[in-house]
Amino acid sequence: MIQDIAPKKLDNQYKPAAEPKDDSVIFYFEGRDVLVRKDEGKLFPTFAQLGRPEGCVYLFTIGKKEFFLLLGDAKPVLPEGFDFEPIRSIRENKEAKLPSFYAFYTALHLRGWYLTNRFCGVCGHKTVLDAKERALRCPKCNHVIYPRINPAIIVGVLHDGRILLTRYAASHNDATVYALIAGFTEIGETFEETVAREVKEEVGLKVKNIRYYKSQPWGSAADILAGFYCDLDGDDTIKMDKDELSRAFWAKPEEVILQPDDWSLTNEMMARFKDGKPC
Repeated sequence: MIQDIAPKKLDNQYKPAAEPKDDSVIFYFEGRDVLVRKDEGKLFPTFAQLGRPEGCVYLFTIGKKEFFLLLGDAKPVLPEGFDFEPIRSIRENKEAKLPSFYAFYTALHLRGWYLTNRFCGVCGHKTVLDAKERALRCPKCNHVIYPRINPAIIVGVLHDGRILLTRYAASHNDATVYALIAGFTEIGETFEETVAREVKEEVGLKVKNIRYYKSQPWGSAADILAGFYCDLDGDDTIKMDKDELSRAFWAKPEEVILQPDDWSLTNEMMARFKDGKPC
């Protein structure tokens, strides 16, 4: 999965006094685009390549490499060989190493948080970076805002040697790429209750024996995914929510088509079923 970068490890301890070095990686976004190197080698520019701009905020470290986010209002001069690329297309780059992608999606999560909390939700005053922890603070009313993480579930529904596969109605993936039932946890709801509700809402089925498998951070949606398997409880007739899904069907192991990469918890769970491992 995307976080499987051993022996390297993401160190997300906030270092407010950290200053970028020449070889520090800088994420520079404009709207829904991010600055990348055109030759698809090392994806993102370094501090030196961007001309050592002001306004870089420390994000995290992976191995010995430090990563920063450029938040300053002044736009740096773009270095030769770099250009902006849609965020959505970054996953299609097969040349870069996995730690770079993991760093990118984690940076994307934090960038969204910084961008949507520039002003205090209590009094409307402009927020500032906290001096001690990863937080935004209102200097007028002292309201503190921490990074938002959205809890969500992925669930593999099993029945009679088959697994329930779906395709999202708004999917940008190839038509042959499938996924599992997924959804965000609502206020006052447990993960297990989310599993039962999402399956019922999306395909009209009841489930039982809900069991936890594994979790995964997924920065593009600012969420933490909790993966579950469960068993069908009763009738296996699918009543698909066409607003959410374009297809839903029961698949045997040999009918499971995996995703093009092995980044996602969804893909790992489908692969586990396809390979006949305990689910």
